[in-house]
Amino acid sequence: MLWLVLGRSLQGFGGGLTIVALYALVGRCYPSALHPRIFAAFAGAWVVPILVGPTVAALIAEHAGWRWAFWIAAVLAAPAALLLRQGLRRLPALRPTGSAPAAAAPRWELGLALGAAAAAALLYPASAGAAKDGGPLLLGLAVLGLAVFAPRLLPAGTFRGGAGLPAVVALRGLAAAAFVCGEVLLPLLLVHERGLSPLQAGVVLTAGALGWSVGSWLQARRPAQGAGRARLLQTGMVGLGAGAALSALAVFPALSAWVALPGWTLAGLGIGIVYPLLGTLMLECAPPGGQGRASSALQLADALFSAVALALAGGLPLAQGRGPAAAAYLGGFGLILLLALLGAVLATRARPAE
Repeated sequence: MLWLVLGRSLQGFGGGLTIVALYALVGRCYPSALHPRIFAAFAGAWVVPILVGPTVAALIAEHAGWRWAFWIAAVLAAPAALLLRQGLRRLPALRPTGSAPAAAAPRWELGLALGAAAAAALLYPASAGAAKDGGPLLLGLAVLGLAVFAPRLLPAGTFRGGAGLPAVVALRGLAAAAFVCGEVLLPLLLVHERGLSPLQAGVVLTAGALGWSVGSWLQARRPAQGAGRARLLQTGMVGLGAGAALSALAVFPALSAWVALPGWTLAGLGIGIVYPLLGTLMLECAPPGGQGRASSALQLADALFSAVALALAGGLPLAQGRGPAAAAYLGGFGLILLLALLGAVLATRARPAE
């Protein structure tokens, strides 16, 4: 497990560098009118991987062992890097905008990021009871660390949903946390409780990813403005919550486990509407020359909110063997619904300053 954690940490480090840079390039190299279409194209680029990825990974896990699935990502990274290198060479030279940050700022921010990551990691042994009598102490340290480090990494006002960029970042974190929790809970529910194979559970996840692509295409087809954007964000968050609630019905043995298929498709459709629109709003709310910092805040919210939500879900009786499994799963999906509803309320504040 230690090697898996270290490898995933390194993979996340590389992914974070790449995504932040791509978002910043969109803001610097393309007019704002094209941003919805570009972010929709980002989602569209997942169509082929999501059609074959879960299926291939499930087949590998069943017949060769799950470890071999990671080699696919390692092999595909090399040609992806070559394609990206060629694309970057064709970009025009970018003139710096705004004042450069102080030299010491990156070091301090790296320390803050490491501190926030360590605090989030402490939530897992604390919530799962792995530390026995030390659990409350670890929980207190985790909460204290997040309270100290996280607000200094995100735009001021993020945790109170301040209008503008703070609300955009907070809403992105809520949406990411809700969807990631579902992606973790659903395979466990379908395989361990309802007896589906990993391949069949992968079909449900694929349906959610296809819904994400369709939602991204829909929001780009007729880009909304002003109050229309708030309504679109609310529609997406409500769809995410409703899809999670429908998927939760798979807990009950009297119903078919395949009720999760339309449920998670609806959840994917909802987040597909929300995600690219928040990317567009982030670039509009970012100060001149601050696209990179705003993009970084967006990805940090993704990671931190998701880590906290997953720790809460892991601390349910499901992880500790206490109480009926159905109650634990329903609690997890209830958390997803709560996050989605909070996001729907916050959506009206996610707008550029007038």
